[in-house]
Amino acid sequence: MRVITDLSEAELERDSILTVGIFDGVHLGHRYLIEGMVKRAGEKALLAGAVTFDPHPREILFPHEPTLYLNTLEERIRLLGALGLDFLMVISFSPQVACTAAEAFIRALHDHLRPREIWVGQGFVFGYRREGDVSQLKVLGSQLGFQVHLVEPLRVRGEPVSSSKIRALISEGRIEEAAESLGRCPTVTGRVIVGSGRGKELGFPTANLEVPEKRVIPADGVYAVRVQWGAENHPAVANVGTRPTFGEGKRLVEAHILDFEGDLYGEKLRLEFIERLRPERRFPSAEELVSQMHLDVSQARKILGQRRNPMAGVRRYEEVEHTADAAIRAFGRDLPELFANAAYGMFDLLA
Repeated sequence: MRVITDLSEAELERDSILTVGIFDGVHLGHRYLIEGMVKRAGEKALLAGAVTFDPHPREILFPHEPTLYLNTLEERIRLLGALGLDFLMVISFSPQVACTAAEAFIRALHDHLRPREIWVGQGFVFGYRREGDVSQLKVLGSQLGFQVHLVEPLRVRGEPVSSSKIRALISEGRIEEAAESLGRCPTVTGRVIVGSGRGKELGFPTANLEVPEKRVIPADGVYAVRVQWGAENHPAVANVGTRPTFGEGKRLVEAHILDFEGDLYGEKLRLEFIERLRPERRFPSAEELVSQMHLDVSQARKILGQRRNPMAGVRRYEEVEHTADAAIRAFGRDLPELFANAAYGMFDLLA
């Protein structure tokens, strides 16, 4: 996937099908729209492209309100690239961009990215003070020669999938519900920094992560996680919180990696949150905390080591354009698990 940062230098070799959005999290709803668009572009021999913004417009428009992200821009680019896009236009959002009139914005995209179709969701708005909507986009399409394809929202548990909903679920520690809408487990990435050594003193050495301050962090508590760095992938127990037993007020993300001994200082770790074990709480003594930590490790081993019911990955049955008797929508923590869940689901339907 080609990443474009200057619209005037796009110089596409042929026309495109385009979508526009923030795509924070690149969740199932985003993927549903983009995968359909990519398929359509292939059928029409057109390029498939997306336009996104960095930073989030809220950071510029509401600078005094905190803006939290599900992904860094680097992660967003990687996830979007995996969906088969030919190009991604990253617009640096600024006060000047915020003042761009709705029609001027679409005309600029039309002139440089050559869309034959623009795919958007029902609530799509654009331009200065969000003055443009789907109706205006259709009017501009009739003037400039592109069609507007309106995509119905994907629903999980009867609710439209949205980045804001997923942020709320993660912030509340509802990891498995967030994973259903993301299509994968929530993650937090950060470099290992020097900590206080408290975990090592207790017999549970931890890697302390320096997490970007604008990243959505799960609610305080103890979690079964998988930790990845380089080619390594290990089960672990993570703690998010302030270590109330010791009265340490700073909020930390730390992971005790099971059956691992080594120096990880400076390494970039990716924590994949699988399940919340319990809330963080204050213990009367260090000894009682250690006893609970042994129980946490035992529970995490069981969760991370057990073979899950393959059908737990299947969240939706639906008929697809009358080309099949039934179809499934599956998710997994990684591609092998996703494919396995999908295969198990289809065999179950055929049985």
